[in-house]
Amino acid sequence: MTKLIVDGAEVDVPADYTILQACEAAGAEIPRFCYHERLSIAGNCRMCLVEVKGGPPKPVASCAMGVKDLRPGPEGQPPVVFTKSPMVKKAREGVMQFLLINHPLDCPICDQGGECDLQDQAMAYGVSGSRYAENKRAVEDKYIGPLVKTIMTRCIHCTRCVRFVAEVAGTPEIGAIGRGEDMEITTYLEHAMTSEMQGNVIDLCPVGALTSRPYAFQARSWELSKTESVDVMDALGSAIRVDARGREVMRILPRINEDVNEEWISDKTRFVWDGLKTQRLDRPYVRENGRLRAASWPEAFAAVAKKVGAASPEKIGAIVGDLAAAEEMFALKDLMGRLGAASIDARQDGSALDPRHGRASYLFNPGISAIDEADAILLVGTNPRHEAPVLNARIRKRWRTGGVKIGLVGERSDLTYGAEHIGAGTDSLTELVEGKHSFAKVLSGAAKPLVIVGAGALARADGLSVLAAAAGLAKGTDAGWNGLAVLHAAASRAAALDLGLTPGEGGKTAAEIAAGGADVVFLLGADEIDVAPGAFVVYIGSHGDRGAHRADVILPGAAYTEKSGLFVNTEGRVQMANRATFPPGEAREDWAILRALSAQLGQTLPYDSLAQLRAAMFKAAPHFAALDEVAPAGALDVDALSSGAARLSGEAFVGAVPDFYLTNPIARASAVMAEMSALRSGAAREAAE
Repeated sequence: MTKLIVDGAEVDVPADYTILQACEAAGAEIPRFCYHERLSIAGNCRMCLVEVKGGPPKPVASCAMGVKDLRPGPEGQPPVVFTKSPMVKKAREGVMQFLLINHPLDCPICDQGGECDLQDQAMAYGVSGSRYAENKRAVEDKYIGPLVKTIMTRCIHCTRCVRFVAEVAGTPEIGAIGRGEDMEITTYLEHAMTSEMQGNVIDLCPVGALTSRPYAFQARSWELSKTESVDVMDALGSAIRVDARGREVMRILPRINEDVNEEWISDKTRFVWDGLKTQRLDRPYVRENGRLRAASWPEAFAAVAKKVGAASPEKIGAIVGDLAAAEEMFALKDLMGRLGAASIDARQDGSALDPRHGRASYLFNPGISAIDEADAILLVGTNPRHEAPVLNARIRKRWRTGGVKIGLVGERSDLTYGAEHIGAGTDSLTELVEGKHSFAKVLSGAAKPLVIVGAGALARADGLSVLAAAAGLAKGTDAGWNGLAVLHAAASRAAALDLGLTPGEGGKTAAEIAAGGADVVFLLGADEIDVAPGAFVVYIGSHGDRGAHRADVILPGAAYTEKSGLFVNTEGRVQMANRATFPPGEAREDWAILRALSAQLGQTLPYDSLAQLRAAMFKAAPHFAALDEVAPAGALDVDALSSGAARLSGEAFVGAVPDFYLTNPIARASAVMAEMSALRSGAAREAAE
C-alpha cells in the first residue's frame, strides 16, 4: 500500500493505483472525458488535472500518473495532492475553454442533452464566457451502421469509442485519421460496424457525437420513467434499465452488475425495443372455419374448456417458450398436474438436459465472473459471440490478460480472440477425452479449466454423452473448482429445469408433443417449434409469431417489460424483471391468464395474486426466494455425470443461434433487428463471393 495526502486527507491505496483512483478513494471528485475504468489510459482530454506538491510546476494529468511515481516530502512525508487549488481551477477552466472552441453548442437539438458529460462538467468546472470568437470547425458525419448515429462536429477526440471496439468488443473498426485540428474518428471506408456490442459506444461517448439512431428525437431523458430490470434476449440475464414514456418503451440501457455483464449489453438487448410495439396480440382470438376471429375472453376460455374436457389427460401437452418467467411456468406446471397431464416440456430445441441429473448438470457452474480466474478454456459446440456477446467479451478480457489457452470444438468462427480450432465434431471431443490431442494436456494440467458447452451441442441425439464428456474434461487440479459450464441460449431454460418442467412418468417430450403426440397443445410463448396438423393449439404469448399463426385459440399475454417476473440466468442466479409498462389492449399477464383459465377448466389454481403464486413457488423451490444469489449446485452431480459411458455420434456440431438478430418473437418483430440481419447476411454473401 502507498500513503498519500489528498486535499488534507490521508489515504492508503495500492501501489498500482493512478493518482485519479487515489483521489477518488479519498472522496475527491475528478472530472474526466477520456478516462474510463474498463479501458486503457489515453490521457488526451487533460480534464483530470491536479496539483502535486513538490512535483513539476504545472498541473499533472491524474489518470496517466501512478501514485508510485510521486516523490515523498524532504523528510519522507507522504506525497501531497491538491484537487481544488487555484492552479487546478484555472487549468480546468482553460481545458474546458479549449474543448468548447470547436464544439457546436447545439444542446437544444442534441439527443445527449440532459445526460451529457460535457454539459455537466462545463457547468461545474467551466467559465461563463469564452475568449475565442473564431469560426468553429465542421466535420462531415460518418456512416458507421444503422444503430449508431454520428454528429462528428461534436466529437472532442476522447477516443473512448476507438478503445472500446479494439479492446472490449475485439473488432477494431473505428480509428482516427488526420492530426491536430484535422483529426477525425471514422470507420475504414465508412463501412458499417460488425460488432454485436457496438451500441455501447453510445453510453461511452461523453458528448453527443455518437447517439442512438433508432432513438433519435424520440424523447428527452427527463420525460422517461426508468425501471430496473433484466434482459431476456439471451440466458446471461444482463442488468438493464427500461426507459418508458406512458405505455411505450423508448429505449433500453445497461446497468452495472459486476458479476454478470459489468456495464455492457448486446445490440439485440439495446435496440430490440421497437419490436415490443409491433405484431402485438392485444385481444383473444378463436379459429373458426380456418380463420382467426377476434373473440372475448369468456368465448376463448369456453373454446379451450370444450376441447380439454373432451381430451384424455395423456393426450394433453404443454410446451414452454424461451422468454417465459418462472411464475407462469410454475402455474402452467401446476395446471397440467391438476389435469393429470404428464406431457410438459420447456426444451423446444430437444435438449438432453434434465433435472434428474442434478442441478450442476445444467448450470454455468463456475459463475460468469469466474471466467477471470480460468487458466484453460474449452468451447464445445458453441459460438459465444452470437449466443452471449457480453460473456464472449468477458472471455476476450481474460484472454487479453494472458496466461490462458482457449480451444474450440465446433464451427470455426471469428470469436474476437485467439482460439485453437481442435475440430468440428465429436471425434475431436473423443480425442480430448482419450488424451490424444495436445490440448488435453492443457486441460489436465490446469488448476481451473473451464469447459463451456453450448445449447447446440446438447440439442442432439448424443447430447447427454457430449455433456458427460465435457464434465470429465472440466475436472481441474483445484479441489474446489467445478469447471463444467453450460451456456444456455434461452432465458427461461434454467428456471424451467429448476422447476422440473420436463415430461413426467409416461409423458412426452416437446418434439413428441409437436409431432402429433397430443390432441390439445398449450404453447406458452413457444415459437421455435412447429406443431403438426390435427392438434388443437392454445397459444399464450405476446406476439403474432409462428405459435400464434398455428393456434386455434390465442390468449394475449405480456412481454418481459410488461410484467414482474423472476428469471434464472445460465449460472443459476435468480433475478427480478420489473414491470415498466402495461400490456396493450386486453392482453394480461401470463400467470393471470392461466389462473383464470384454470377456473374455467374446473381445476382452480390456489392463488389469486402474484404474491400468493410466488409463496407457493418458493415453497416448492426455496432458492427462488434468494434474489441475485446463486444457490450452490453439487459437484457430485458432475462426477456422476462424467462417469457415465459416452457414446458420441461423430457428427459435426451446429451452433444454437443461426441468426443473432432474429432469435425470438420480439426480435423478429423489430425493424431494426431485421435491418441488421439483412446487413449481416449481405456482408456474409459478399465475403463468400
